[in-house]
Amino acid sequence: MKEFYVAVCAATALAASPAMAEDRAGDVQVKVLATGVLPDGEIDQVNVDLVGLPAGTDTKANDNFVPTIAIEYFVTDSFSIETIAGTTQHDVDTISGFPAGNELVSDGLLLPATVTAKLHFDVGGVKPYVGAGPAYFIWLSDKPGAATIPLGVTDTDLSDEFGFALQAGFDVPVGDDGFGITVDAKRYFIGTTARWFAGDTLVIETEHNLDPWVVSAGVSYRF
Repeated sequence: MKEFYVAVCAATALAASPAMAEDRAGDVQVKVLATGVLPDGEIDQVNVDLVGLPAGTDTKANDNFVPTIAIEYFVTDSFSIETIAGTTQHDVDTISGFPAGNELVSDGLLLPATVTAKLHFDVGGVKPYVGAGPAYFIWLSDKPGAATIPLGVTDTDLSDEFGFALQAGFDVPVGDDGFGITVDAKRYFIGTTARWFAGDTLVIETEHNLDPWVVSAGVSYRF
């Protein structure tokens, strides 16, 4: 978290830099990225517990690395709107309370719908930016983890939730034909409610902090 805010403050301090010479208003930039999704997944609160979870039970969602696409529209030279497209799959495992590594949720497929407003600066050949915006995490699928099935769990549900994202990064143009390289980091502030069912009976319900870092690098094309 500290490193993220240092990056944001450093980029913001560049606001006094001269305005970009090139006219980018109305441009569209498409980015193809390799992305690391690094969630937390710890239990924030236990709402329902009919099975008697051991004291100190906590969980962790695994990291995942996926391809993503970002599409950005420049409203002015220094202000743009960006959205991302991609899905990421995660398991949720125990880290305490039970033996570590017990799988509680399997193959949770997440669509992290995100829109950010970005402010761009110009530092010679490097163009840093900061941004922020709303996010809506949509769970397209999820399954009971292997450790829960012997306990009689027949269904698992992760709730879709609204949240917020902060963003910082930089673009580096390559040549004069619109190509470039890009590095981006987002920190999301968002959670989910996990529910485990045995038949029609809700046996466990827990609140989880996801709060993932989403770190990307790739190539871009502006036209």
